[in-house]
Amino acid sequence: MKRIMICTLIGATGFVLSACNDSDNDTPEVNQVPGFILGDIQHKQYDGITDDLLTAGLGATGLSGAAPTFADTLNPTAAELRRLAIYNNYRALVDTSVGGGYGEFFGPGVGSVTGPEGLVPGHEYLAFMTVSGSDVPVTVMAQIPDSFDTQNPCMITAPSSGSRGIYGAIGTAGEWGLKKGCAVVYTDKGSGTGAYNMETSTAQRIDGTLTTADETVQFRADLTDAERSDFNAAWPDRFAWKHAHSKANPEADWGRHVLQSVEFGFWALNEQFGSDDNVDAITPENTLVIASSVSNGGGSSVRAAEQDTNGLIDGVAVSEPNVNPVVDTGFTIRQGAGAAITEHSRSLLEYTTALAVYQGCANNAPAIRDLAPLNVLNAQEVRENICNSLANKGLVTGADNDERATDALRILNEDFGIQPEQNLLAPVHFASNVAQSISMTYANAYGRAGVEDRVCGLSMAATDVAGAVTPLAEAAEAAAFATSNGIPPTAGVSIVYDTAEGQPTALAASASPSSSSVDYGLDALLCLHSLALGYDVVTGNPLSGDDAALANAIAGGIEEVRATGNLRGKPAVFVTGRADAVLPINHTSRPYYALNQRVEGAASELRYYEVLNAHHLDVLNQFPGVGDRYIPLHHYYFQALDLVWERLANGATLPPSQVVRAVPRGDLSTPLAQSNLPGIADEPADEDRISLVDDELRIPE
Repeated sequence: MKRIMICTLIGATGFVLSACNDSDNDTPEVNQVPGFILGDIQHKQYDGITDDLLTAGLGATGLSGAAPTFADTLNPTAAELRRLAIYNNYRALVDTSVGGGYGEFFGPGVGSVTGPEGLVPGHEYLAFMTVSGSDVPVTVMAQIPDSFDTQNPCMITAPSSGSRGIYGAIGTAGEWGLKKGCAVVYTDKGSGTGAYNMETSTAQRIDGTLTTADETVQFRADLTDAERSDFNAAWPDRFAWKHAHSKANPEADWGRHVLQSVEFGFWALNEQFGSDDNVDAITPENTLVIASSVSNGGGSSVRAAEQDTNGLIDGVAVSEPNVNPVVDTGFTIRQGAGAAITEHSRSLLEYTTALAVYQGCANNAPAIRDLAPLNVLNAQEVRENICNSLANKGLVTGADNDERATDALRILNEDFGIQPEQNLLAPVHFASNVAQSISMTYANAYGRAGVEDRVCGLSMAATDVAGAVTPLAEAAEAAAFATSNGIPPTAGVSIVYDTAEGQPTALAASASPSSSSVDYGLDALLCLHSLALGYDVVTGNPLSGDDAALANAIAGGIEEVRATGNLRGKPAVFVTGRADAVLPINHTSRPYYALNQRVEGAASELRYYEVLNAHHLDVLNQFPGVGDRYIPLHHYYFQALDLVWERLANGATLPPSQVVRAVPRGDLSTPLAQSNLPGIADEPADEDRISLVDDELRIPE
């Protein structure tokens, strides 16, 4: 199914394949490059010795060791950037520490056919694409291992988690699929790194190298030269970031991005193995396709399955998916004998801005203050300042700081339906700016705001130790493709509160104008929360003017990303940790499962496995206080893929939805053992089963 003619240009980055027509033959191409591809397609082959698809030549040992470096820190090569990007993206999602399961239950060498280092030889195709109605470049990639069997073709989708770049799912769906001998198709979902220097107009090419030339890049701010000049005069040394500032609400198209990546994967497979006479073509009809990935990537694959009207996807296996299900008030959620939860299915921006506003104070609650691991990262003075500012605005009550912090924690757990199981992990997430960065990025994205809008007085720039804006170091900018997670603070760039008292200051060190107190720029966070809820959270009054218009735009953007719950009868597995402190389960996996049961009824093949003592970011398990309390959810994600594979390939039955009672190891010096990680039961005990009964989703304790 190869094209009739291939134009091949050999360049520094490898082979560049361009769609060409044979001027002497008007016969249409058999394996046409999909029409959504933008520009050239890069093709590289990796030998599995000096370099490879999965580990960039580092192997299992290298991924757990020190970070690779650049020969010239100011001018890294595309290959060096790729290697560091794979290293950082793998380690961002997988705990590679000794005893945490790496090298025993998961890792490149576990189950590898190529040896203990797990290097995977094969081909990599890389391109930009667009979706209908948008001109924003989206990165797409197909990896085809040499172990791919054309007689038993398979494909796994690997959209990036979070806002990461094209290698953002390399250690999750990428690892499982490549070791299985499947083609793996990736997309950065229109987020990716996409850092753009407003001062110098420097942008990132598809391979992460920098350019100021007029060429297709990951992202440039949509401003004229004059507008950019005016912006720089007022706000020097700022950056724009693709996910926040592309004015595209990329999440609305995440499902389409995944479906297009599958189409691109079939093109790449037939480019690799097809014939001119179209014999033995690799097609969706003869290929097993599993939509997969974790977090945002998992949510993207779920949306792709919902939107799959052409039969591209056979099954779904995702971990901790970021799904915003359609709000269905016809069911409630009850855990054990607890109170029924009616206010489920809140949007990501609602609960995340609530965490951004209240968590800093809640960290001081006596119930968690001394127990929460790494809570020392949150300065005691700032915690107290946040509580005082919230109290002065009437948002928390209490006679002293302990009572105010306790009330803040109550608001999160009761008013916003965030599980108490997440309370011990939330402080380290707050210290890591998780909720704050998501709140800023998604408010901009949902509202399709540009960098020039500086929503809630916030911008992005490098800052010094005092929090003042400073130019980003050249070496940091040169490496950003490989070091950024796509959502500042990242790669040396901070969130800056431009209207902080005194001067523009890094958000974490900001004093709010309303309080003259270093309270983590609470005024800005309250502004974001108000935009998410659609009213002024301090006064309770409706928003007006530009704020009202932006809030309406944000509300519209949120509706665009709502998931329908209709998986079209595809076999599907969700695994989620009960202690997820990033994507609270009462607003994501739990209500999605219930919605699906109501939408698909008896035709549903979705199974939901809720894992005790598991959370969202396994990478934290390497730290004392975390790894001794929690197990790697990553292990159960691979089980989910195994189960869906067996269902599709061999007709096995998916186990019923259930709570999985994983057991923490209790001491980091004790390696994880199989006894810590009980399997998903084929026939769980009645007291472990999850079910929708009489419009109530019942979750065992």
